Amino acid sequence: MLARRQQVALALTALLTSAAACQAHGHRPAGPDRPSAGRAGHPAPAAARDFTLVASGDILPQATVVDRARFDAGGAGYDFRPLFEDARPVVSTADLALCHLDTVLGAEDGLTGSPPPGSPAPGSPAPASPAPGSPPEIAAALAATGYDSCSTASPHSLDAGADGVRRTLDALDAAGVRHAGTARTEAEGNAVTLLRAGPATVAHLAYTGDTAGHPPPPGQPWAVGLADRDRILADARAARKAGADVVVVSLHWGTAWQDAPDERQLVLARALTASRTGGRPDVDLIVGAGPHVPQAYEKVNGTWVVYGLGDQIAGEMFNGQGLQDARGTQSTVARFTFTRPARPGGRWRVRRAESLPGMFDIDAGRVVDLDRALARGAEVEGVRDRIRAVTLSRGAAAAGLVTDGK
Repeated sequence: MLARRQQVALALTALLTSAAACQAHGHRPAGPDRPSAGRAGHPAPAAARDFTLVASGDILPQATVVDRARFDAGGAGYDFRPLFEDARPVVSTADLALCHLDTVLGAEDGLTGSPPPGSPAPGSPAPASPAPGSPPEIAAALAATGYDSCSTASPHSLDAGADGVRRTLDALDAAGVRHAGTARTEAEGNAVTLLRAGPATVAHLAYTGDTAGHPPPPGQPWAVGLADRDRILADARAARKAGADVVVVSLHWGTAWQDAPDERQLVLARALTASRTGGRPDVDLIVGAGPHVPQAYEKVNGTWVVYGLGDQIAGEMFNGQGLQDARGTQSTVARFTFTRPARPGGRWRVRRAESLPGMFDIDAGRVVDLDRALARGAEVEGVRDRIRAVTLSRGAAAAGLVTDGK
């Protein structure tokens, strides 16, 4: 079994290396300087009617992932860009790309507030969560991949207190990546993250169900957004008043290692999607992260909800029983194409909804787009089919979700 896994990993590594070489020529540049309609200052043509939004799951830079980034940097610093290379074609070609950063970032001189990266002691499980000071070079890799904004609200938002929040947002700012969910100041906590996506203005709101027992920094209740229904709806309405055509809510929620959404997810999703102002929904899309496994897509009250995107970047994951669980490295990228309403002030509707299955190959240290890997000859049908079954488990196919990558 181990030999077979190593064989598949070697095949994937070779395929990814070949694909990366091909993409080096003629591919639209990514990063802070690329002319993306998802960034302010790059308006789309007036005739454009649609825009495409993608969202991906948890980024968990555990010790083995950090070690790989150090190796890819040649031992000097950290280079996380190769890890994302197979995700780049989907991410960088979207009008707007959102990620979920499930960690705080360290200082420029290395990791802060945590031991140096390394493997767990023999016989002990790998950590199920990142250390409270991951290398800030992650931010540059996110920009290079094409991400425009990241949710930073999670149970780990306050792992390093107010300093961790500041370091994380400073690093994202320096890389040109916008963010939502945590704040350095009260004004920032009350502000709305507005992003340009083709012909539309999109509000990105982000919240977490808990902070792993960490209280907010003294006098800073606004440091992280908590997933309270009334707070989310008030923010969504404020976003509309600020000019948002589309309101997207990122939520860190759910029960870890559970394929099905839990009752709290279902209740909150129903409440958020049912709320309307002037006959128009207050929330246009919900994308979830947190359970460490892919969960279903579902259309609730006419609005798409992704209960769990899974982990886009993660090392060896151990479930609640202490057993290594391959589901913890499986994920989807959600891709939604929105179209302009027929009349001003109407709702931007999802014309096409897609789920793109993926995984993180912990042996190769790379994200793998499973549809593209299959096209290149990798034997990953079983992983892809399991993810699709979960994705469609709440009737998403009947609602129009596309899962064949075409």
